[in-house]
Amino acid sequence: MTEDLRNDDTGFDRVLAFTVPARHVRGRVVRLGPVLETVLSAHDYPKVVKHILAEALVLTALMGSLLKQENAQLTLQAQAEGGAVRLLVCDYRDGELRGYLQHDAERAPLLEEDCSLETIFGKGYLAITFDLATTGERYQGVVPLEGASLAQACENYFAQSEQVPTLIRIAVRSNGVRCVAGGMLLQHLPDGEEGRERLHAQDDHPDWEHISILGSTIQDGELVDPVLNLEQLVWRLFHEEDEVRVEPLAPLERGCRCTVDHYLSILSSFPEDQRVEMRDPDGLIPVDCAFCSKVLRIPA
Repeated sequence: MTEDLRNDDTGFDRVLAFTVPARHVRGRVVRLGPVLETVLSAHDYPKVVKHILAEALVLTALMGSLLKQENAQLTLQAQAEGGAVRLLVCDYRDGELRGYLQHDAERAPLLEEDCSLETIFGKGYLAITFDLATTGERYQGVVPLEGASLAQACENYFAQSEQVPTLIRIAVRSNGVRCVAGGMLLQHLPDGEEGRERLHAQDDHPDWEHISILGSTIQDGELVDPVLNLEQLVWRLFHEEDEVRVEPLAPLERGCRCTVDHYLSILSSFPEDQRVEMRDPDGLIPVDCAFCSKVLRIPA
């Protein structure tokens, strides 16, 4: 693996959108490299916890890239009790990706690979929220944290909340020095259904059965292999189709909003007496950003 990981040849930190028009299918493939490492480096996460956050970031990039409006945001949040992980939050906005995970420092290092969501989280829920900045609309779906993976929980979300047959595949690979992750999302949108309630989408539709079988053949190694770029990956899966349209989307970046101006705008909404209580002996208000592990001292 070369030092320059972020480029078109490897596909790292990119999202590729594609459609198979004759089958009424849309898809996304993503591969995370340096952006993922930057997010994970903010905290000393145990191995299994690191892989959970990596999976969540891939899911957030896949689903967030479905948004078409500028400044629209997708937030993926898992909250639970009784497990090693208490809180997971990731969001995507205009190609910017960030994430944070809160875990039990004693129990999390004892987690084994391939354990269930219930073992990791205990009892909880997964919330997926779409915020559309242009219209001010917000859509949220909530599903239980059940199944073998976060990807499976997201498939359940699309089946229950959106009535959209969805296939998601995620892979995470770490060699102790670097961590890379990749994923693919496929969805069936029959004629006339995009933009309204999809009452007629069905898991046993012949077109969807055909495409989902092809999509299920993808291997973990293909999703994270830097030698295989994203266009080649899509071609390998669907080269027998009459037409496959691809569209490279904007490169992904690690985004965090922990600036003095951002926090000033938030603190300005608090009454003066509360801001006085927040001040430290130097008259500044310390603000801890969980996403990037920075503490900013804001002028009060």
